[in-house]
Amino acid sequence: MHAIRKDSVSLIAVAEHEEGQRLDNYLIKILKGVPKSHIHRIIRAGEVRLNKKRCKPDNRIQAGDTVRIPPIRTAEKQRPSENHAAPAREFDIVYEDDALLVINKPSGVAVHGGSGVSFGVIEQIRRARPEARYLELVHRLDKDTSGLLMIAKKRSALVKLHEAIRNDHPKKIYLALGVGRLPNDRFHVKLPLFKYTGAQGEKMVRVSEDGQSAHTIFRVLNRFSDSLLHQVGLSDLTFVEATLKTGRTHQIRVHLQSQDCPIAGDERYGDYQANKRLQKLGLKRMFLHASELHLAHPLTGEKLILKAPLPQELAQFVVMLENQEKAV
Repeated sequence: MHAIRKDSVSLIAVAEHEEGQRLDNYLIKILKGVPKSHIHRIIRAGEVRLNKKRCKPDNRIQAGDTVRIPPIRTAEKQRPSENHAAPAREFDIVYEDDALLVINKPSGVAVHGGSGVSFGVIEQIRRARPEARYLELVHRLDKDTSGLLMIAKKRSALVKLHEAIRNDHPKKIYLALGVGRLPNDRFHVKLPLFKYTGAQGEKMVRVSEDGQSAHTIFRVLNRFSDSLLHQVGLSDLTFVEATLKTGRTHQIRVHLQSQDCPIAGDERYGDYQANKRLQKLGLKRMFLHASELHLAHPLTGEKLILKAPLPQELAQFVVMLENQEKAV
């Protein structure tokens, strides 16, 4: 952490892993609690200097640059995510080298702190690796979704991966269980998704022509309709593989909901009564898992195919359904 003085000028040297950022974004990160408008004001006033020269918010910083920061009061308390509130924790590692870390995130753990969550995966990993100079999330997974999550260990890797994501290059494959029957074995859903805020302040998404384009390819792996389901008041479940062609918020969840086959255990977009009945059969979480990542390594270009098997509780649930089908 950079030591920022509140009663005298601070001179900060830009580290190698920090280079390439816009000056204003860099200052927002190191001046905790200082409003963005104030940061822009002190840059425009010439109180911030880059290598002793006046600068602009969009100037790119380089390793070895010296940033002059006027006396400024930052947040007295660190965010919970950066304080001792985040317990150190390592997660199952699927792939790691000096540029990239890919973990198998468990369900029920947020990827980062915020929105009522004091800490998440990234804060816990940073706490567990105090020597690490750079650890940043490449993308996100919903709290209740398990599976493959990429973390950059170098800024150059993060920039390359974000560029690839913008071009829809990393192939992301998920496994999901839908409540309902999907008639086709393989099909595309191309419905635009619009983000809005729900009644409780929660992040929500719906299909809308005003939304961003979104494209998911679904492939049915198995269909279940047996006496065990009928006993708890359910008719059909469909086990699917979903391949993302775009990466919108809640994309698979809303696209399956649009097909009248919401994800089992999904408390936000799912069927409340069906979820209650699924709990009686032993499903205690949302059945959505990020199972495969196909990507070019951000620095070497090497082709990586990374896989995370279904968590035990989901795999056992599928086996139970398959055994019931055979018994009928």
